Amino acid sequence: MPRTRRVRGIRPFLARVRRDAGHRHETCCGGARPVSSNTVDAVDTDRRRIDVVRVFTDPSGRFGNPLGIVRAAQLGDRDPQELAATLGYSETVVVGEPADGTAELRIFTPMVELPFAGHPTIGTAWWLADHGTAVETLLVTAGKVQVSRADGMTWVRARPDWAPEFTFHELGDADDVVAADPAHYPAGQHYVWAWVDQERGAIRSRMFAPGLGVAEDEATGAAAVALTARLRRSLRIVQGQGSQLFTSWDSDGWVDLGGRVAAADPVQA
Repeated sequence: MPRTRRVRGIRPFLARVRRDAGHRHETCCGGARPVSSNTVDAVDTDRRRIDVVRVFTDPSGRFGNPLGIVRAAQLGDRDPQELAATLGYSETVVVGEPADGTAELRIFTPMVELPFAGHPTIGTAWWLADHGTAVETLLVTAGKVQVSRADGMTWVRARPDWAPEFTFHELGDADDVVAADPAHYPAGQHYVWAWVDQERGAIRSRMFAPGLGVAEDEATGAAAVALTARLRRSLRIVQGQGSQLFTSWDSDGWVDLGGRVAAADPVQA
Protein backbone atom coordinates (compact mmCIF):
# COMPACT_ATOMS: atom_id res chain seq x y z
CA MET A 1 0.00 0.00 0.00
CA PRO A 2 1.27 3.52 -0.72
CA ARG A 3 2.36 5.55 2.27
CA THR A 4 0.37 8.76 2.37
CA ARG A 5 1.51 11.85 4.23
CA ARG A 6 -0.05 15.29 4.38
CA VAL A 7 2.05 18.43 4.59
CA ARG A 8 0.29 21.62 5.61
CA GLY A 9 1.37 24.99 4.25
CA ILE A 10 -0.25 28.34 3.57
CA ARG A 11 -3.99 27.85 3.06
CA PRO A 12 -5.68 31.27 2.80
CA PHE A 13 -5.07 31.36 -0.94
CA LEU A 14 -7.96 28.93 -1.41
CA ALA A 15 -10.31 31.81 -0.65
CA ARG A 16 -9.37 33.37 -3.97
CA VAL A 17 -11.09 30.73 -6.11
CA ARG A 18 -12.82 32.56 -8.92
CA ARG A 19 -13.21 30.03 -11.66
CA ASP A 20 -15.49 27.05 -12.11
CA ALA A 21 -14.05 23.92 -10.52
CA GLY A 22 -14.49 22.08 -13.78
CA HIS A 23 -11.76 24.10 -15.47
CA ARG A 24 -8.67 21.99 -15.97
CA HIS A 25 -5.12 22.66 -17.06
CA GLU A 26 -4.31 22.08 -20.72
CA THR A 27 -0.82 21.23 -21.89
CA CYS A 28 -0.85 23.83 -24.64
CA CYS A 29 -2.28 27.32 -24.67
CA GLY A 30 -5.84 26.97 -23.35
CA GLY A 31 -7.76 29.89 -24.79
CA ALA A 32 -4.61 31.69 -25.88
CA ARG A 33 -3.61 32.19 -29.51
CA PRO A 34 0.03 31.57 -30.50
CA VAL A 35 1.80 34.50 -32.14
CA SER A 36 5.09 34.85 -33.93
CA SER A 37 8.05 35.99 -31.85
CA ASN A 38 8.25 39.30 -33.72
CA THR A 39 4.64 40.27 -32.97
CA VAL A 40 4.49 43.15 -30.50
CA ASP A 41 0.92 44.47 -30.42
CA ALA A 42 -2.33 42.66 -31.06
CA VAL A 43 -4.91 44.06 -33.44
CA ASP A 44 -7.51 43.44 -30.73
CA THR A 45 -6.58 45.83 -27.92
CA ASP A 46 -8.28 43.53 -25.38
CA ARG A 47 -5.68 40.87 -26.15
CA ARG A 48 -2.09 41.05 -25.00
CA ARG A 49 1.16 39.37 -25.96
CA ILE A 50 2.14 36.92 -23.25
CA ASP A 51 5.69 35.62 -23.10
CA VAL A 52 6.02 31.91 -22.35
CA VAL A 53 8.92 29.91 -20.93
CA ARG A 54 9.29 26.23 -20.09
CA VAL A 55 10.70 25.61 -16.62
CA PHE A 56 12.61 22.52 -15.44
CA THR A 57 13.61 21.29 -18.89
CA ASP A 58 16.07 18.48 -19.40
CA PRO A 59 19.65 19.29 -20.58
CA SER A 60 18.48 19.23 -24.21
CA GLY A 61 15.76 21.80 -23.55
CA ARG A 62 12.92 19.29 -23.78
CA PHE A 63 9.89 19.02 -21.51
CA GLY A 64 9.47 21.62 -18.79
CA ASN A 65 6.37 23.28 -17.35
CA PRO A 66 4.96 26.21 -19.39
CA LEU A 67 4.71 29.55 -17.60
CA GLY A 68 2.89 32.63 -18.89
CA ILE A 69 4.58 35.95 -18.03
CA VAL A 70 3.07 39.43 -18.28
CA ARG A 71 4.41 42.71 -16.94
CA ALA A 72 2.13 44.52 -14.49
CA ALA A 73 2.26 47.69 -16.61
CA GLN A 74 1.14 45.72 -19.65
CA LEU A 75 -1.76 44.11 -17.80
CA GLY A 76 -3.65 47.38 -17.36
CA ASP A 77 -7.08 46.90 -15.81
CA ARG A 78 -7.45 43.30 -16.95
CA ASP A 79 -8.23 40.77 -14.21
CA PRO A 80 -5.09 38.63 -13.80
CA GLN A 81 -7.13 35.68 -12.55
CA GLU A 82 -9.24 35.77 -15.71
CA LEU A 83 -6.07 35.94 -17.81
CA ALA A 84 -4.60 32.91 -16.04
CA ALA A 85 -7.81 30.94 -16.64
CA THR A 86 -7.77 31.93 -20.32
CA LEU A 87 -4.18 30.82 -20.78
CA GLY A 88 -4.77 27.53 -18.96
CA TYR A 89 -1.18 27.03 -17.83
CA SER A 90 -0.58 25.61 -14.37
CA GLU A 91 0.65 29.10 -13.45
CA THR A 92 0.75 32.57 -14.97
CA VAL A 93 2.66 35.43 -13.35
CA VAL A 94 2.34 39.20 -13.24
CA VAL A 95 5.74 40.79 -12.66
CA GLY A 96 6.44 44.35 -11.57
CA GLU A 97 9.20 46.56 -12.94
CA PRO A 98 12.56 45.55 -11.41
CA ALA A 99 14.29 48.12 -9.21
CA ASP A 100 17.50 47.76 -7.21
CA GLY A 101 17.73 44.05 -7.99
CA THR A 102 14.20 43.30 -6.80
CA ALA A 103 10.87 42.67 -8.54
CA GLU A 104 7.38 42.04 -7.19
CA LEU A 105 5.62 38.93 -8.42
CA ARG A 106 2.05 37.61 -8.28
CA ILE A 107 1.31 33.99 -9.15
CA PHE A 108 -1.99 32.65 -10.50
CA THR A 109 -3.24 29.15 -11.32
CA PRO A 110 -6.36 28.92 -13.51
CA MET A 111 -8.42 29.09 -10.30
CA VAL A 112 -6.50 30.76 -7.45
CA GLU A 113 -3.67 33.13 -6.57
CA LEU A 114 -0.76 31.42 -4.78
CA PRO A 115 1.55 32.91 -2.15
CA PHE A 116 4.51 30.96 -3.58
CA ALA A 117 5.30 28.44 -6.28
CA GLY A 118 8.58 27.07 -7.57
CA HIS A 119 8.33 27.00 -11.33
CA PRO A 120 6.94 30.58 -11.57
CA THR A 121 9.75 32.05 -9.46
CA ILE A 122 12.50 30.22 -11.35
CA GLY A 123 10.91 30.96 -14.73
CA THR A 124 10.46 34.65 -13.94
CA ALA A 125 14.01 35.01 -12.60
CA TRP A 126 15.39 33.48 -15.80
CA TRP A 127 13.11 35.61 -18.01
CA LEU A 128 14.13 38.84 -16.30
CA ALA A 129 17.82 37.98 -16.71
CA ASP A 130 17.24 37.07 -20.35
CA HIS A 131 15.68 40.53 -20.85
CA GLY A 132 18.66 42.28 -19.30
CA THR A 133 17.04 43.04 -15.93
CA ALA A 134 18.39 40.29 -13.68
CA VAL A 135 17.22 40.40 -10.07
CA GLU A 136 18.55 38.98 -6.81
CA THR A 137 15.18 38.96 -5.04
CA LEU A 138 11.58 38.27 -5.99
CA LEU A 139 8.90 39.57 -3.64
CA VAL A 140 5.97 37.14 -3.47
CA THR A 141 3.09 37.06 -1.01
CA ALA A 142 4.85 34.43 1.12
CA GLY A 143 8.08 36.41 1.49
CA LYS A 144 11.41 37.27 -0.15
CA VAL A 145 12.71 34.70 -2.62
CA GLN A 146 16.48 34.88 -3.15
CA VAL A 147 17.64 34.19 -6.71
CA SER A 148 20.97 32.89 -8.03
CA ARG A 149 22.30 31.52 -11.31
CA ALA A 150 25.14 29.08 -12.02
CA ASP A 151 26.16 26.72 -14.82
CA GLY A 152 23.01 27.23 -16.87
CA MET A 153 20.74 26.69 -13.88
CA THR A 154 18.49 29.17 -12.10
CA TRP A 155 18.02 28.72 -8.35
CA VAL A 156 15.61 30.11 -5.78
CA ARG A 157 15.72 29.78 -2.01
CA ALA A 158 12.42 29.04 -0.28
CA ARG A 159 10.81 27.98 2.98
CA PRO A 160 8.92 24.67 2.92
CA ASP A 161 5.97 26.19 4.79
CA TRP A 162 5.42 28.59 1.89
CA ALA A 163 4.13 25.68 -0.19
CA PRO A 164 0.44 24.90 -0.60
CA GLU A 165 -0.91 21.79 1.10
CA PHE A 166 0.14 18.56 -0.63
CA THR A 167 -0.67 14.95 0.11
CA PHE A 168 2.40 12.84 -0.60
CA HIS A 169 2.00 9.23 -1.78
CA GLU A 170 5.16 7.11 -1.80
CA LEU A 171 4.71 4.28 -4.30
CA GLY A 172 6.71 1.10 -4.79
CA ASP A 173 8.75 2.05 -7.84
CA ALA A 174 8.95 4.37 -10.84
CA ASP A 175 6.67 2.13 -12.92
CA ASP A 176 3.93 2.58 -10.33
CA VAL A 177 4.32 6.35 -10.60
CA VAL A 178 4.08 6.28 -14.39
CA ALA A 179 0.99 4.06 -14.18
CA ALA A 180 -0.80 6.26 -11.62
CA ASP A 181 -4.30 7.29 -12.73
CA PRO A 182 -5.20 10.95 -12.05
CA ALA A 183 -8.84 9.89 -11.69
CA HIS A 184 -7.91 8.21 -8.41
CA TYR A 185 -6.99 11.63 -6.97
CA PRO A 186 -10.18 13.67 -7.47
CA ALA A 187 -9.59 16.48 -4.97
CA GLY A 188 -6.74 18.36 -3.35
CA GLN A 189 -3.09 18.37 -4.41
CA HIS A 190 -1.54 14.90 -4.70
CA TYR A 191 2.17 14.21 -5.26
CA VAL A 192 2.98 10.60 -6.12
CA TRP A 193 6.62 9.57 -6.03
CA ALA A 194 9.04 6.67 -5.72
CA TRP A 195 12.75 6.21 -5.24
CA VAL A 196 14.77 5.47 -8.37
CA ASP A 197 18.14 5.55 -6.59
CA GLN A 198 17.81 6.33 -2.89
CA GLU A 199 21.55 6.63 -2.35
CA ARG A 200 21.76 9.38 -4.99
CA GLY A 201 18.52 11.04 -3.92
CA ALA A 202 16.91 10.31 -7.30
CA ILE A 203 13.13 10.03 -7.47
CA ARG A 204 10.36 9.78 -10.08
CA SER A 205 7.18 11.76 -9.51
CA ARG A 206 3.89 13.14 -10.80
CA MET A 207 1.48 15.69 -9.34
CA PHE A 208 -2.30 16.01 -9.65
CA ALA A 209 -3.99 19.21 -8.46
CA PRO A 210 -7.68 19.40 -9.40
CA GLY A 211 -8.19 21.75 -6.46
CA LEU A 212 -6.05 24.33 -8.23
CA GLY A 213 -7.62 23.76 -11.64
CA VAL A 214 -4.65 21.65 -12.80
CA ALA A 215 -5.41 18.05 -13.78
CA GLU A 216 -1.69 17.17 -13.84
CA ASP A 217 1.26 19.49 -13.29
CA GLU A 218 4.31 18.78 -15.42
CA ALA A 219 6.83 20.01 -12.83
CA THR A 220 6.03 21.22 -9.30
CA GLY A 221 8.75 23.18 -7.52
CA ALA A 222 6.83 23.87 -4.31
CA ALA A 223 6.14 20.15 -3.83
CA ALA A 224 9.82 19.40 -4.44
CA VAL A 225 10.72 21.93 -1.74
CA ALA A 226 8.24 20.41 0.72
CA LEU A 227 9.37 16.83 0.05
CA THR A 228 13.04 17.83 0.38
CA ALA A 229 12.36 19.28 3.81
CA ARG A 230 10.34 16.24 4.82
CA LEU A 231 13.07 13.79 3.79
CA ARG A 232 15.79 16.15 5.05
CA ARG A 233 18.01 15.56 2.03
CA SER A 234 18.80 16.97 -1.39
CA LEU A 235 16.92 15.46 -4.33
CA ARG A 236 17.17 14.92 -8.09
CA ILE A 237 13.64 14.65 -9.45
CA VAL A 238 12.23 13.57 -12.79
CA GLN A 239 8.57 14.58 -12.95
CA GLY A 240 5.81 14.33 -15.53
CA GLN A 241 6.96 13.53 -19.04
CA GLY A 242 10.63 14.11 -18.23
CA SER A 243 11.10 17.47 -16.52
CA GLN A 244 14.08 17.72 -14.16
CA LEU A 245 14.15 19.47 -10.78
CA PHE A 246 17.02 19.75 -8.31
CA THR A 247 16.92 20.61 -4.62
CA SER A 248 19.48 21.24 -1.92
CA TRP A 249 18.45 20.83 1.73
CA ASP A 250 19.82 23.09 4.45
CA SER A 251 19.44 22.29 8.14
CA ASP A 252 18.52 25.93 8.79
CA GLY A 253 15.09 25.21 7.30
CA TRP A 254 15.64 26.66 3.83
CA VAL A 255 15.61 24.69 0.58
CA ASP A 256 17.32 25.68 -2.67
CA LEU A 257 15.36 24.73 -5.78
CA GLY A 258 16.98 24.75 -9.21
CA GLY A 259 16.32 23.96 -12.83
CA ARG A 260 16.87 24.87 -16.45
CA VAL A 261 14.59 27.19 -18.40
CA ALA A 262 13.95 27.60 -22.13
CA ALA A 263 11.99 30.22 -24.04
CA ALA A 264 8.83 29.11 -25.84
CA ASP A 265 6.71 30.86 -28.46
CA PRO A 266 4.71 33.78 -27.07
CA VAL A 267 0.94 33.72 -27.21
CA GLN A 268 -1.79 36.31 -27.50
CA ALA A 269 -4.59 36.33 -24.94
